[in-house]
Amino acid sequence: MKRIVKSFFLSIVLLLILVVGGSWIYHSISMKKEIASTPPLGKMVDVNSHVMHVYSEGDGEQTIVFMAGSGTSAPVLDFKPLWSALSSEYTIAVVEKAGYGWSEIANVSREIDVILEESRSALRLADVQPPYVLAAHSMSALEAIRWAQKYPDEVAAIIGLDPAVPEVYDVLPIPSSLSMTAAASFARTGMIRLVPPIVNSSAAIQSGHLSEEDMATYRSILYRRTLTSNMIEEANQVQSNADKIKGLGIPVEVPMYFFISNGNEMGISNWREILSDYVGQLEHGQHLLLDVGHYVHAWEPELIGREIDAFIKR
Repeated sequence: MKRIVKSFFLSIVLLLILVVGGSWIYHSISMKKEIASTPPLGKMVDVNSHVMHVYSEGDGEQTIVFMAGSGTSAPVLDFKPLWSALSSEYTIAVVEKAGYGWSEIANVSREIDVILEESRSALRLADVQPPYVLAAHSMSALEAIRWAQKYPDEVAAIIGLDPAVPEVYDVLPIPSSLSMTAAASFARTGMIRLVPPIVNSSAAIQSGHLSEEDMATYRSILYRRTLTSNMIEEANQVQSNADKIKGLGIPVEVPMYFFISNGNEMGISNWREILSDYVGQLEHGQHLLLDVGHYVHAWEPELIGREIDAFIKR
């Protein structure tokens, strides 16, 4: 009996090795093809000993810089429905942090000032000059607020796309390093390709605003940019980053417009109250409550685009 049980478990282990090994081989081959067929859409610039990707379009006098939330695999495509609605009148730019989109995965600190200086350098090297309207989604609100604190002359305004302001992190549950590492391993071995609902459940895909070609590119980037080491390190440092920014006070003189989701995906009962209270302390603060999920720009790009345009012109 013991021999039978031992043989059974040995067979299971061998089967898992075959499945994971086969998945990794297929994933590696597929990635090479996908990388070759999906070249960067913007400029690749050298920053802090690694390469970052900056996409820009339009020639308007005012520049809107889009900054992705935590774990957003393909920021350029994630924001495309919204920046497409604005690029005819504005210069738009999407800066992809280390480990995001077409930017390299790099061994760099994710302390908030390091992230900020890399974004500033990447934009300037890509010839996207300040001042900027910073359109920040989720965790990138920390970077946008820090930008306004440290370089107020470079920030004309902040657009908060369901922004996770510093006070959010007093109550927001952060995934454990173990759970993030396990999920990252699932992606690295290519097992994620065996579960299509994972990628197809993303707001960028489900909203229906991307073309078939864009969706195919989005999927290919997600397969190689899911929970990268940089994304995990950002999550590990987010509490200390939030505490630092909160300790420096609110930049009340910077105009801000927050587009706030229904909060159902956030795990915080008072998500809307935290964000509306923050923007309510500003000299020129405004917010709009939307009955959509966390990726507000994926679900309501036309409405948000019109509101941004009107807000900037005011």
